[in-house]
Amino acid sequence: VMIAMALFSIGLLAVASMQGANIKNNTTGNITTQAAMLARAKVEELKSMDITALVAGDYEDADMVDADGNAGGIYKREWEIQNATVDLRKIQVNVSWSRSGRQRTVSLTTVTRGGGV
Repeated sequence: VMIAMALFSIGLLAVASMQGANIKNNTTGNITTQAAMLARAKVEELKSMDITALVAGDYEDADMVDADGNAGGIYKREWEIQNATVDLRKIQVNVSWSRSGRQRTVSLTTVTRGGGV
């Protein structure tokens, strides 16, 4: 009985330690997904604009943003617009954040003619 209790305790401790790692990984996955969605939202917003409004340059949100793009979150969203040709623009959106002392970034790049194309 004592041996069975010892083995059960070891198994229970192993499950408990895996639970902590699962929670951390789920949180990291959620934050990364939110960053990707923020980048996608900005790409779609910029692609929907008229080509003449897409002026080459580097831009960023005025404040850190949350998962919905509102001020006050953990994400820094920046984008760069380049003239690919006369009627094409290259857009790169970077969303970065810091977690557990490490800097992380999600980047999306697209080419657009403006107007949603």
